[in-house]
Amino acid sequence: MQFSVKVTDYQKNIMLNICDVGLLGKKIIQDDLNMNISKNYYGEKLVDKEEAILLLKNSSIINMVGQQTISLSLELGIGSENGIKSISGVPFLIVFKM
Repeated sequence: MQFSVKVTDYQKNIMLNICDVGLLGKKIIQDDLNMNISKNYYGEKLVDKEEAILLLKNSSIINMVGQQTISLSLELGIGSENGIKSISGVPFLIVFKM
């Protein structure tokens, strides 16, 4: 299992953008909502599950898209099912760790 990620330093916090590989480059539309899962935002590199786990655990701000990504995050106790939103059936979740 692979994930597409981009890691940046944002105001002295590690920000992780992570998505299911199969969603990279897709545009999702539902009514007036548009989500562009761009390579610029999510596609710095591909990582395996083990590296994704380390990144999820060590990041302060996480933008995630896709069923596999969010399932992994929830398994790690990061985020809540109550925070998951969906556009055209594609789930996304944003987490801020304090």
